Amino acid sequence: MSMLSSALGPILRARQDDSSAAPDSGFSVTVDCDSGNGYDGRMGVRISSIFVILVGALIGAVLPVVLARGTKVRVPGKAFFVAKYFGSGVIIGTAFMHLLSPAFDALKSPCLPDGPINNYDWAAGICLMTVFVMFTIELLASRFDFFGHNHDAHAIDPSVSILKKGNQTTSSSPARDVEAGSANKEHHGQELPTDVSYPPGGEDHLGHQREHRDNDSHTAFAAQMTALFILEFGVVFHSIFIGLTLAVSGDEFTVLYIVLVFHQTFEGLGLGSRLATAQWPASKWWMPYVLALGYAVSTPIAIAIGLGVRATLEPGSPKNLVINGIFDSISAGILIYTGLVELLAHEFMFNSYMRNAGLKVQLFALACVALGCGLMAVLAEWA
Repeated sequence: MSMLSSALGPILRARQDDSSAAPDSGFSVTVDCDSGNGYDGRMGVRISSIFVILVGALIGAVLPVVLARGTKVRVPGKAFFVAKYFGSGVIIGTAFMHLLSPAFDALKSPCLPDGPINNYDWAAGICLMTVFVMFTIELLASRFDFFGHNHDAHAIDPSVSILKKGNQTTSSSPARDVEAGSANKEHHGQELPTDVSYPPGGEDHLGHQREHRDNDSHTAFAAQMTALFILEFGVVFHSIFIGLTLAVSGDEFTVLYIVLVFHQTFEGLGLGSRLATAQWPASKWWMPYVLALGYAVSTPIAIAIGLGVRATLEPGSPKNLVINGIFDSISAGILIYTGLVELLAHEFMFNSYMRNAGLKVQLFALACVALGCGLMAVLAEWA
């Protein structure tokens, strides 16, 4: 036994010496878990960000609504066509690069204490559950016929004359969209479709039975509200969190400031183009303006609140990381479902105008989507 001890002793001591020297070998890992509050003054510039970002968001979200519904303003239908599909790409890019990716970072942060939150990929799980809940809501809505078609939308919507300029088949037939698409195929096969209404083709995207009751206008409005409020919810919560972060950011404030101006403008365009092309009853003419304005003021208000509580705000604390990660995951699920199903699938495959359009038009629309998605992916490098 003494011989074995004498033989193994030097080996064990050598291994102990190696392990004790390992931290000094350059392979050690240091985790910096600060509060995330790098506020360093520059109050004047931070206050200016409230107004600059507000203007950018108003241009992106409110301007399309004003141009579409203003009776004295004439905007080419092609402009709305480009804005609509570009906005769809912005929404998809935001979902993956600005929501889901940060959610993974927040909920898998090494700064979180050991516990259930670290033992599972909650960002992906919450996003998955949100997508499933979204589909379940739509499935139940279609089962109980909550969605309908508003026969009076074309007569009462002041934006229809702009969005469907040149279309002479906006009359009364229940199947007018399919007929219009077939009739226009010969004349407009290589031109941009003039119908950019939402839902696609002016019909409910679920394509259920066409027997309608007297309250169809109410069910159609409820269908639009469901889709648009869900979209609004997804982008507004994201805007609130980035506003709070900007308010107390440190050395990266200048870069983050510039990027968020473009970020909020493009994201606003994605929402605003949907609000502008939706069919609104005359009694609810004010609703798109309210929704667009709600998005536009969300980040500026969050920045103002962040500056007000700058002494105690800690975006990098474990509690805030979990809250931010959960809401980013939920918002990501909402925008992924909305972007891929409501916008891409139904715009390209269930829209009679796009189906009957020429390949050049379809590729142009797809290029607009890719451009919007690509720009948001580039902006994700900084914010």
